[in-house]
Amino acid sequence: MVFLLLASAPFASAAVHQIGPDLYAYISENDSSSNSTFLVTREGILVVDTGLNQVEGGKLLAEIRKVSPAPVRYIVNTHYHPDHRGGNGVVGPDAVMITTDFTRTQMMGKGASPSSLGIAGTNWITFSRALWLYLGGHEIRIYFPGPAHTMGDAVVYFPDEHAIATGDLFLTNSCPAMDQGDLENWIKALDTILALPVEHIVPGHFALAGKAELRLFRDYLDALRSQVAEMVRAGRTLEQVQKGLKLEKYRGLRQFPKYEATFADNAAAYFNQLQARDKRHPRP
Repeated sequence: MVFLLLASAPFASAAVHQIGPDLYAYISENDSSSNSTFLVTREGILVVDTGLNQVEGGKLLAEIRKVSPAPVRYIVNTHYHPDHRGGNGVVGPDAVMITTDFTRTQMMGKGASPSSLGIAGTNWITFSRALWLYLGGHEIRIYFPGPAHTMGDAVVYFPDEHAIATGDLFLTNSCPAMDQGDLENWIKALDTILALPVEHIVPGHFALAGKAELRLFRDYLDALRSQVAEMVRAGRTLEQVQKGLKLEKYRGLRQFPKYEATFADNAAAYFNQLQARDKRHPRP
């Protein structure tokens, strides 16, 4: 399994952007640790993702406390990778955890207990399709777009604020590290986001973005998908597929070979998805 764990950028600093009347994007200075989003209301605070570990969670909590002393009532984890949930216990030890059924199973299925996850209580809300939450006069739409980056991603949409937190469905100006999801549905999930009236997009990692950056990322995945699929239909091997990629338009995207986050690695992930599909549904 590959997680996006990158070296911290030198001289970088955390940034907090107010992207709505009560909504904030926390952009981590540590590329190994996820970004976060927090909604501050009179009824408590909701946080989306909490970072890599207790240290990163502490940094996030310090920024939250600059805005409000209210309790953190809910934590949404967009997926099970440790860099998005390692700060749970620091940020909200008594919070109700919200995530997809799949993500909770992955988190708890590795012999973990709530205490080892840093959660004082055992209160969870999980869902298979979607969950609408109303907190302090704000509507929060949390939904599962289908297999994409993982088999159980959660996306958090704040319609009143025209903002969305994508987890690792989107990384600003970067190739993703791909889990065992579904590239084709991933593209559809991004199309759905692009159709929403959003102005602020909080990616899993790197800078706060808008639709232009999301569209570039989506178009890269689509170009990769079409090229790999065509070469697979022609009977090419994985090595031939990787050498045959023509992605010059996207050469500005950052690539991280150490973390299997390159054009070639993404091609291999989709190649393997197609191979697995053929095994499940052999051609006549």
